[in-house]
Amino acid sequence: MNLFNFFNFIGGLALFLYGINVMGDGLKKTSGGKLEGILGKITSNRVMAVVIGALVTAVMQSSSATTVMIVGFVNSGLMELAKSVYVIMGANIGATITPWIMSLSSVGSDGSLFLQLLKPTSFAPILAIIGVFIILISKSTKRKNLALIFVGFAVLIFGMETMSDSIEPLSESESFSHLMMIFKNPLIGTFIGILLTAVIQSSSATVGMIQVLSTAGLITYGSAIPLMIGANIGTCATALLSSIGTSRNARRSALIHLFYNIIRGVLFFIVFYSLNMIFRFAFLDRHSTAVGIAFFYTCLSIASAIVLFPIGNLILKPVYLTLPVTEEEKELKGIEAKRNIKLLDERFLASPGLAIAQSKQVAVDMAKHTRNGLFTAIDLLTDYKEKKAKKVVDLEDVVDHYEDELGNYLVKLGSQPMSHEDSTQLSIILHSIGDFERISDHAVNIMETAREKAEKGLRFSKKAEEELNVYTTAVKDIVTMAFDAFEKTDRPLAANVEPIEEVIDNLNQDIKTHHIKRLRKGKCSIEMGFILSDLLNNYERVSDHCSNIALSILQENDHIGVHEFEDEIVNKNNEEFTKLVRQFSKKYELPGRSSDGDD
Repeated sequence: MNLFNFFNFIGGLALFLYGINVMGDGLKKTSGGKLEGILGKITSNRVMAVVIGALVTAVMQSSSATTVMIVGFVNSGLMELAKSVYVIMGANIGATITPWIMSLSSVGSDGSLFLQLLKPTSFAPILAIIGVFIILISKSTKRKNLALIFVGFAVLIFGMETMSDSIEPLSESESFSHLMMIFKNPLIGTFIGILLTAVIQSSSATVGMIQVLSTAGLITYGSAIPLMIGANIGTCATALLSSIGTSRNARRSALIHLFYNIIRGVLFFIVFYSLNMIFRFAFLDRHSTAVGIAFFYTCLSIASAIVLFPIGNLILKPVYLTLPVTEEEKELKGIEAKRNIKLLDERFLASPGLAIAQSKQVAVDMAKHTRNGLFTAIDLLTDYKEKKAKKVVDLEDVVDHYEDELGNYLVKLGSQPMSHEDSTQLSIILHSIGDFERISDHAVNIMETAREKAEKGLRFSKKAEEELNVYTTAVKDIVTMAFDAFEKTDRPLAANVEPIEEVIDNLNQDIKTHHIKRLRKGKCSIEMGFILSDLLNNYERVSDHCSNIALSILQENDHIGVHEFEDEIVNKNNEEFTKLVRQFSKKYELPGRSSDGDD
């Protein structure tokens, strides 16, 4: 094997790794991050945890990627540490799908025309052509994601073929054959497998290289098995590196991955090689095949899960011995906002669909804090209590914290390639969080108005109070409608917000006009008028921000401004818009509108 063969082998390995990455990326985008999102919602059902772990890993084409995600979920508090044990068991089973895909390269070796057509090297070029053609001409994101799967598979197969061709001269090398025999030693073979996988950060790549050697007839089962055991342990390096700088619980989840693979490797060696000493397994000296490697790898993962499943929680014991629970952990509770903001883990940025879902959940929590603060402030107008006033200020601080964290996270997320649906959802969240923050500011203003009213012992006139009750109801309704539309991305519900906002603007003007009439008649003081004016202005600003939130949900073309889009909505749907305005005007009609000015 000369230098050029070596370069071809390295180039083939690079293509192989890139192919796995592209195919996994296409599969992830096709699933829209939904499968990964399910990981964070796993119930206490341990069987489902294994199944979902296997399914997600099969889609992502990487047990390391799944484990890194588990670290993120545990770090964010979405997944309990005990549950991660069973997800990791499933991840190891799901990782076996890649060797089966790679074993397809051995199909058709008997020369049969039909089987030759089934061989990946025969149809991979066609898939590559179709995939590239779709990527170049299609405007559909879904089709392009499907095309990525085709292209990734083709590149993977070309990489394997390149590696196979480059090592073919080694079949005549006695020194290389002697080197392969050294790997029959379980300890040496396992160590090399660990080292190789830790360097290239992919157990699939290590198993792929073993399959390439098998196809060339260069390695026996006796040498391949220890290398595969080592590959399982070496792949834990990715999760361990990912856990640096995370919570102790997240680091424990990475250790679970490590200890699980060490324990199953030790158990396998004890049982397998003890039986070999008694029965002498003849197949260990035979040349391995790509299908045989895939079959063994799958059997090992399934058998390990079956044996360790009943005692899965015992794996936590060495983990806690390595990283004991500290007194600080026992005492640390933290406020709810900080716990929820942990959902914005940067590990999720590699899966934009999942990151969007996490961001949406955090934004919904932000909206709930905003609504809670606003409604608490409004209640203070009739029943002022300092404890509740402090709650409004605290919630405003929490909402500010949300905006800072979400804003920074969404900016990073915006640089990632994503589907049109995810991009639209990102735009809605990004536009809305500023409005949530401004509404919380107005909640503080309303609280301060309520405090001034209470400290000075001021009261609204009966008519003013009646009108204000109608106005307050309208404001609470538009907030609830806009926030619910945001949470559910409900376009029909969002379409009702702008007509209510129009009615609120009219109410605002009418109440101000009525106040001036009462002021002239001496039925209201100037000091009370200032309080009413501040309150009305804050109410109107709140409704304006609710309108912005609704318009961001309705707005599909992000190239025009919100106000231009607002005009477009009113003009395009003038009849429907006018009809809704009439309905809401009747619903929020001020009492005694036909009176002589005492209204």
